[in-house]
Amino acid sequence: MSIFFISVLLVVIVQRLLELWLAHRNAAFIRSRGGYEIGADHYKYLVGLHVMFFASLAAEVSLADRPLADWWWAPFSLFAAAQLLRYWCIRSLGPFWNTRIFILPGAKRVTRGPYRYLRHPNYLVVGIELLALPLTFSAYYTAALFTLANCWLLLAVRIPLEEDGLS
Repeated sequence: MSIFFISVLLVVIVQRLLELWLAHRNAAFIRSRGGYEIGADHYKYLVGLHVMFFASLAAEVSLADRPLADWWWAPFSLFAAAQLLRYWCIRSLGPFWNTRIFILPGAKRVTRGPYRYLRHPNYLVVGIELLALPLTFSAYYTAALFTLANCWLLLAVRIPLEEDGLS
């Protein structure tokens, strides 16, 4: 494993941990105003998917001795752009951003920032990340497996729950 891979992996893991802290803080804010969570039963699978993604990425890169892709700059640039979109999503939702699905009765749906153009831009970010980060390091199995698993989880479970809760 290269120092570049280890550095990127550590930065992304720390980023995710900070996002979980922010989500916890935002959950307390929403609950304090009478909000409640829906779809909690599937959340463990979402967390498991992401934990297994990092484990799979590390395993494929190290055990299969995957090199940095010759064209690494393309997927890595896409990954970096997705981070900008991620933080635009977080900023646009403010205290309503979360990794869980919370409903605050009476709150209006956010339609600013990227939500002006897409209903679920943060899920686009996650899809790009799960594809682009492994491709940067030639981890093709991880890219394919987790992109497909994420699509299934989002399309079959998560997005319908959110849509029902927000309507």
